[in-house]
Amino acid sequence: MATPDVLTPRKKPRQARSHATIEAILQAAAHILVQDGIDAASTNRIAEKAGVSVGSLYQYFPSKEAVIFALVERHVQRMQKQLEEHLEAFVAASVEEAVPVYVKAMFDVHRVEPKLHRIFQEQLPRLAGREEFQRWSETSEGLVRAYLEGHRDRLRPTDLDMAAFLLVHSVEAVVHAVAILKPRYLEKTALAEEVSQLVLRYLLDLR
Repeated sequence: MATPDVLTPRKKPRQARSHATIEAILQAAAHILVQDGIDAASTNRIAEKAGVSVGSLYQYFPSKEAVIFALVERHVQRMQKQLEEHLEAFVAASVEEAVPVYVKAMFDVHRVEPKLHRIFQEQLPRLAGREEFQRWSETSEGLVRAYLEGHRDRLRPTDLDMAAFLLVHSVEAVVHAVAILKPRYLEKTALAEEVSQLVLRYLLDLR
């Protein structure tokens, strides 16, 4: 695992020009990762693609790993923001209404930079910033756990910590598999509806 010093940006942008430089570097890194993979994303290659000198890149990022970490961090933050915006709608909803909203939100979240997300998931074991995905899962579990607590009297499972863990990771596993193996299914509402039925039959004593 890379050390914190290798992953920590050297300085934060303060001017519009600095922000533009960092954005160009991250966009270049994303393009190279998607087109050619992590091994091809050297600092020299990223700088060249971004149209900046490698010295300019090193002003902000001490290593290739730091660039990738920043890219992962930004990607996860975008996913988290979108998920939270979706989930605001189901706080007071019934379980039957909330589950399809949650499943649809998970499908929509994985449409955020889908090609880049696929690279991150395929390369996760060797990826700088993989802890960000772990924090994303933990935050999602917390949101789901809080919702389940408000509907405890209707739920079949009694261990809500386990229920939240199972719900988040089972839906996430399906959506990840779709994003990697069958990306065209991300657009199919029928698949989201089927996943919703799986979740509802787990949560509720449906006969």
